[in-house]
Amino acid sequence: MKQESGRSMIEMLGVLAIMGIITVAAIGMISTAMRTQKRNTVNEEVLQIVTGVRQLLGEYDDFSNINNSTIFGAIGMSANNPYGGNYELAVDPSNTRQFIVSITGLSKSDCEYFVTKAWTDSVGFQMSDGKQGGASGACKSDNGQNTVRITYGD
Repeated sequence: MKQESGRSMIEMLGVLAIMGIITVAAIGMISTAMRTQKRNTVNEEVLQIVTGVRQLLGEYDDFSNINNSTIFGAIGMSANNPYGGNYELAVDPSNTRQFIVSITGLSKSDCEYFVTKAWTDSVGFQMSDGKQGGASGACKSDNGQNTVRITYGD
């Protein structure tokens, strides 16, 4: 009898199944890494914006002179965020000694993350003795239409 060598179809299907499982796991890990990177970038950029506003307008008694294009030009960064939305600055209408940083274009899960994140230097975080994140947002839209607002100042 002649003995044949080689791989059977079942062995090949087994190898392909294992490779498929590994590929699916790798895609999940890459997706998680990309989401984490975007969130870290937003955190760093919000801190840069807050520092820039305080340096530029810190000598005034209030933030009523906030102008988005002037501020972003002066601190040398774009108003675009990693989610395809924008950062927006506005004076708090109830207290001109406070300003609001808005992050637009967020998905529902990212909005919920930023609302619950501890923005330690924000007014809401400080007034709650660290029990609340310091941000607000409705987080109801599934299509990247959510906005988070963080208030800073006195």
